[in-house]
Amino acid sequence: MNPTIAAVRGFGRVLSTVRGPRLSILIFHRVLATPDALLPGEPDAVAFEARMRWLAAAFRVLPLIEAVRRLRDGSLPANAACITFDDGYADNATIAAPVLARLRLTATFFVSTGFLDGGRMWNDTVIESVRACRSSRLDLDAIGCGHWACDDDATRLATIHGLLETLKYLPQAERQARVDAIAAVVGLPAASDLMMTRQQVRELRRYGMSVGAHTVTHPILKTLDADDARREIANGRLDLEETLRERVKVFAYPNGKPMRDYDRSHVALVRELGFDAAVSTAWGVSSRSSDPLQLARFTPWDRDADRFGLRLGQNLLRTPVLASA
Repeated sequence: MNPTIAAVRGFGRVLSTVRGPRLSILIFHRVLATPDALLPGEPDAVAFEARMRWLAAAFRVLPLIEAVRRLRDGSLPANAACITFDDGYADNATIAAPVLARLRLTATFFVSTGFLDGGRMWNDTVIESVRACRSSRLDLDAIGCGHWACDDDATRLATIHGLLETLKYLPQAERQARVDAIAAVVGLPAASDLMMTRQQVRELRRYGMSVGAHTVTHPILKTLDADDARREIANGRLDLEETLRERVKVFAYPNGKPMRDYDRSHVALVRELGFDAAVSTAWGVSSRSSDPLQLARFTPWDRDADRFGLRLGQNLLRTPVLASA
């Protein structure tokens, strides 16, 4: 056996004996056909398969809803892990799900329904606008966003990061207006095939995967009033249930940082709406005492499979900081 896998497995077993079972939940967004210089944090198919093989060798991979039940009743095995995806990208259905199915692994895919069938998330509009820019400078002064370099991949990537940080926490309507204006500057088409169709969402179930709710338009919930937050969460779930003709049991908070992106009022709303579990993006692992509506998630960014695994092992020691009353 690979010595790194053996070390992480042994470490996890010891921790489980001393501290009780600990659930690792991994979060991904996309799996690309080939590497993309403007999406350096997203694995390509080869890298993703290597990571999944490593995970399957070192951890016991379970469906999320089963893992939550077993965490609650005390039957969770040592080194338990779940795989999740956020947002609803088409490559989840065309690349990630086939890889997982071939390896006999399961995952939960959290889908924002407002972008299905040709939509595009605001951050992807920024990325694709910068990709489409044919000038060495992107002049956005007219919309109050300044000038940005687009000389090469490195400067384009810096421009993407700068624009995303500039726009991320603006009120949703203002943010979308500015993003639409950026797209208009470079002539980016409105239609897109980045996100899944509803047919592809149904195909995930045929691969043996699970589907969870992730709102309609992926807003930062803390920027909404209570009624709008309820509509986003409830209507996203209803759309998926009508698409799949089954109950949707799990939810992922958009962006997912406790107290910055959601707070206890949103946890209470998710509980009131009857979800069995919900996931954040707080790093760490969950234990039997964890709130099932604020489960931690973490994914190492390392491309090397062993480093990926070692960082997962280190994460077993991390206690997540979650939204409090």
